[in-house]
Amino acid sequence: MQSDYQINASNTAVLTDSAHKVLRNTYMLLGLTMIPTVIGAVAGMSMNFAWAAQHPIMFTIGAIAAMMGLFMGIQANRNSALGVVLLLVLTGLMGVMLGPILQLAMHLRNGGQLVTLAAGGTGIIFLTLAGVATTTKKDFSFLGNFLLVGLILLIVASLANMFFQIPALSLAMSGVAVLLFSGFILFDVSRIVQGGETNYVMATLAIYLDIYNLFVNLLQLLMALMGERD
Repeated sequence: MQSDYQINASNTAVLTDSAHKVLRNTYMLLGLTMIPTVIGAVAGMSMNFAWAAQHPIMFTIGAIAAMMGLFMGIQANRNSALGVVLLLVLTGLMGVMLGPILQLAMHLRNGGQLVTLAAGGTGIIFLTLAGVATTTKKDFSFLGNFLLVGLILLIVASLANMFFQIPALSLAMSGVAVLLFSGFILFDVSRIVQGGETNYVMATLAIYLDIYNLFVNLLQLLMALMGERD
């Protein structure tokens, strides 16, 4: 008869192997999502977003509605191949939505350098924080409530600033967002390592959104602080 210690050790090993499998599949799918994102971003850079600039609220509502529909579709089909297809469609759409900020960046003399710096910085932050969450195996679930409150406040402030258009507030929100989504990377990777997230499609979606928002806000910060205008 096995001792309680042996049984618990065996269960822990199984959970660890399962977590590693989810993490491996998540990183593989995360890499795949970058393909439609890049394709969408290239397409978005050549699109005319004049209507979106003239009607930012309507554009935002439409974009949110489209994303929410895809979110629900991915959630409902997370255990099938359709969930992966919908995830790739979403990441392509997210890439297109990078069009306006990339167009603004490319109008700067050093815009290409800033985009490269933002992408590189995002990669370094992600690899560092994901490595911390994976190697230390520390449970970062305690960050959940703090991050949720921070996200809600950030959304409210962003909606308010659509009306007030205060540059200093936009800069402050970008700085807060960089810290916030860095925290989400720790939280989401930790959930996989701890066995809290067992579906790699949903895990990929969460981490993709962390990386995407981290890149966008880091680029906005760099443009504001280092952008060279003609």
